Parts: sequence; structure tokens; C-alpha cells
Amino acid sequence: MSGPQNIIQERQDSLIQEFNSLNSWEDRYKRIIEYGKNLPDMSDQLKTEDSKVKGCQSQVWMHASLNEKNEMLIVADSDALLVKGLVALLVKVYSPAAPQDVLNTAPAFLKTLGFEENLSPNRTNGLHSMLKQIKMFATAFSYLIHNKK
Repeated sequence: MSGPQNIIQERQDSLIQEFNSLNSWEDRYKRIIEYGKNLPDMSDQLKTEDSKVKGCQSQVWMHASLNEKNEMLIVADSDALLVKGLVALLVKVYSPAAPQDVLNTAPAFLKTLGFEENLSPNRTNGLHSMLKQIKMFATAFSYLIHNKK
């Protein structure tokens, strides 16, 4: 079952496979941090009060736009290394993607990989806040695309 509709699921499956190959949570934390270090830089001009994700203990910024194919592109950053890695994983899964696909695909990889049980409650809440922000972007863009036609 592949195709553009399942690109988000394919990305999730790929991450699940990658993280399941790591033997310990220490190795998983290291991999998450690696993702953060490889996250493309976010322009300082986009790091505004409006782009801050509410509900995160660390500072997290997220900005989304639509490309010419009406796919949502997300750029993000954080001032905390592990959190930057978590937001990098979300960007990897959800960008680029059609807003409707973002809304229709559950973030199953978070539960499957045990993030909710192995992150501190504050980080888990922050992760959910980041995900909620992505869903809000997708809702707004989906509305915009639908009303353009």
C-alpha cells in the first residue's frame, strides 16, 4: 500500500524500523539528538513570538508554508538539544505533505516507539503541543486550499 496518500505512514514506518534497531533508550536519545543536530537552520526572522509553540517548557519555534504542489512545508527549531531532535522527527514525518494527509494520519510512531513512556512528562506534553501546532497548520492550509477551488 504505497503512493502519495501514505507518504506520512511510510515515513513513520521508516522511523519505527530505524529506532527499533537501537538496543537501548540511551541509543535512542542519542539518535534523537542527532536528528536535532541535522535539522536545517530556521531563519532568525521566523523565530517570532507568534511562531513559538505554546505548551513547551523549552523554546520551540515552528513555521509552515505551502509549496506550489499545495504541500505543507515546516521549518522548526528549539533551544534544547533533545527537544530540537523531537521537533526534527516531527518535521521529517510531516514535511512536505498534503495538509489533509497530515490531518488523516495518526502519529502512531510516537506510541509505537514508546516516546510517551520514556520521555519526561514535560517533554511528552511539549511533544503533544508541537504535534497540535502541526495539526493546526494543516487545518488552516486545508481550509485555504479547499476555498481556493
